[in-house]
Amino acid sequence: MMEWAWLIPSLPAIAFALMVVLRRWLPNWGAILATGSMAVSFALFFFVFADWFGEKSFPGDYTFIYSIDWLRAGDAVLTWGMWIDPITLTMLGLVTAAALGIQVYSWGYMAHEPRFTWFFAVHSLFAASMLALVMADNLLLLYIAWELVGICSYLLIGFFYDRRSAAEAAKKAFITTRVGDVGLLIGILLLFVETGTFELSAIFAALANGELSEGVVTGAALLMLMGAIGKSAQFPFHVWLPDAMEGPTPVSALVHSATMVVAGVFLVARVFPFFEASDTASLVLLCLGAVTALGAAAMALVMTDIKRVLAYSTLTDLAFMMLALGAGSVTAGMFHLLLHGFAKATLFLGAGSISHGSEQTDIRQMGGLRRRMPLTALAFGIGALSLGGLPPFGGFFSKDEVTLAVFHGQQFGWVFFIVALTVGFMKALYMGRVFFSAFLGKLKPENEHAHESGPSMLAPMLVFTTLGAVGGLLAFGWTDGYGGFGYFVFAGDHQEGFHLNWGIAGASTVLAVAGFGIAWLAYVTGSLRTEGIIARVRPVHTLVANKFYVDEVYQWTIDTVVLTLGNAIAWVDRALVNDVGVNGPGSATSWSGSKLRVVQSGKLYSYALGMVLGFLALAVAWWVAQ
Repeated sequence: MMEWAWLIPSLPAIAFALMVVLRRWLPNWGAILATGSMAVSFALFFFVFADWFGEKSFPGDYTFIYSIDWLRAGDAVLTWGMWIDPITLTMLGLVTAAALGIQVYSWGYMAHEPRFTWFFAVHSLFAASMLALVMADNLLLLYIAWELVGICSYLLIGFFYDRRSAAEAAKKAFITTRVGDVGLLIGILLLFVETGTFELSAIFAALANGELSEGVVTGAALLMLMGAIGKSAQFPFHVWLPDAMEGPTPVSALVHSATMVVAGVFLVARVFPFFEASDTASLVLLCLGAVTALGAAAMALVMTDIKRVLAYSTLTDLAFMMLALGAGSVTAGMFHLLLHGFAKATLFLGAGSISHGSEQTDIRQMGGLRRRMPLTALAFGIGALSLGGLPPFGGFFSKDEVTLAVFHGQQFGWVFFIVALTVGFMKALYMGRVFFSAFLGKLKPENEHAHESGPSMLAPMLVFTTLGAVGGLLAFGWTDGYGGFGYFVFAGDHQEGFHLNWGIAGASTVLAVAGFGIAWLAYVTGSLRTEGIIARVRPVHTLVANKFYVDEVYQWTIDTVVLTLGNAIAWVDRALVNDVGVNGPGSATSWSGSKLRVVQSGKLYSYALGMVLGFLALAVAWWVAQ
């Protein structure tokens, strides 16, 4: 079955093509086609996983590579191929499950949209592109799929293009990620120049055999990291993700749980041997993760739009994954990616259910919604507890793995360990804030009309809730053939079963309980007045509420530096290159011709007069010279 794994991304891609060509004749059937193709891809995943599992004996590692020649360029052979290993399988399961569940959810959420079929068409292409990306066996195919993911995010974030805010958000996401993509492309070309191939297996072999210099290894790792932090919205490319909430909520759910933003984390995990071989690249990854985690967690504490709180929560958890990878643990990074995907799908679908049932998006206008939306409250609460890191929910186990990996990190481990604990506390605090503000307390009069969502929206949300709640069990070995997630996903020889460090787990749990407890006192009992706290730290609150003015700095740089430099270059191009360099010879020829036209009159007496005057001039010159 692994040889047929190419059908997993191909089916939703074919569904996209059919819906685009036939959408006039497929009003609602297009959505059936999209959801059906994704359901088949999800089913195929299990067959591929079972086939891979049959070839694998734990402990150990097995990678299935299958490719066909695409074209030849000199001595280089470009291929289309599949790379199936535990990282790929983890992503295939997450992406197909999330895409299928979110498409089912969209049947209810997007039912009244006039471009219903177009939404499902692009949604299918989005999932297909991400699936192709995680299966690619060479960097060229990976980059093609990488760019398809980018264009799909542009189309879906700007789905409501008649709203200027949505159109601007789509452009902002597209342009910001393109900056990082330039670095990724240069890194890919650098490796091609050094190795003569795009094939991952050949590149990793060259790295292992010492054929690449230290400078090339570090340079390639940092350049590919540029692409990763662009897609995963890490500092300084984080500014696009909160604005991307202008897209429909199902888009936000897919982007944050299984596609766009996790592509960067996946890329770092895929090319992890380069980061393992470069202390400099690993340290840069750790520093970026720490800065992003602390900054995003702080911003999540002051945002009032429920989707923006969740967006900054995603930034925080993506940075958490980067911390794990920077500390050298692919296991912890991918485990947190998986469980975060389930929890974040739950939370975004829950946020969509809230806005659908109450028409509210500002948490200050919510309150007491559990009385009108009990199932949404249950799902959102479990997702919040999981993401906040409370046992026995899945997020606790993945957060503990990340914290433990950072603690054992070889580069300034204690510094990043403190960052991880601090961020864990802040995660519990802002998740408690958003849940308590929305669902507990008194039901406000403006929410009397609120109602629970329909079955098509509730069913996927409850499924993801269950997966997020019990997903932590994947950490343990519970069959003879499965020794736990650490024996399934790992890098190199770093194969290790799950074990709990009671000291670290206890400290992180106490901090998580403290975070939720403070949120309870502030937003349920009211015994802790947030207004007084804000008044005492007003400058800091203003700084964080304005997102550290990073957007303003970027806008000033564009308006003052980029546009000024652009205008100067445009003047040089127009006045010197065009007017002088290109048009100058033509203008000089035209002017000379206009003057010579007076002399070349075609009249004999004019020529005779000229000869006489010329003779006289020569005679006078000769006489003067004597």
